[in-house]
Amino acid sequence: MSTTLVPFADVDRLFRTFWDAPVAAGSVKGFAPAADLAREGDDLVARFDLPGVDPEKDVTVEVEGRKLVVRGERHDTRDENANGRRVREVRYGSFRRTVALPVAADPSAVSASYDAGVLTVTVAGVYAGTSPTRIEVQRAA
Repeated sequence: MSTTLVPFADVDRLFRTFWDAPVAAGSVKGFAPAADLAREGDDLVARFDLPGVDPEKDVTVEVEGRKLVVRGERHDTRDENANGRRVREVRYGSFRRTVALPVAADPSAVSASYDAGVLTVTVAGVYAGTSPTRIEVQRAA
């Protein structure tokens, strides 16, 4: 499953697109981890909920021009034996989350850490010099 996230865009359009998007056929086997995007000064901080994932083996963080791409695969198998019954639960699937950046990011400015099931990716300085510029609207004659 692949999802593109656009931080700080037109919020109404963003939510309409995100929530009203149809589920693609065959996408049931994948999953999309929850993501939280925040601007902290000139930095973009993206947090992804990935409990039960081995970040060293199963997660890849890449910068592709103006895109931050986080992809990976979840392998989670649980066996339980209780009262003479055996329960086996298998959850697996691949994912890909893409975050649109305002400018192309320098790969050396990207850092990632994993703690308590949360992957935190910081893109330093990606918002430097990107303050909005107001354009004056002129009335037609």
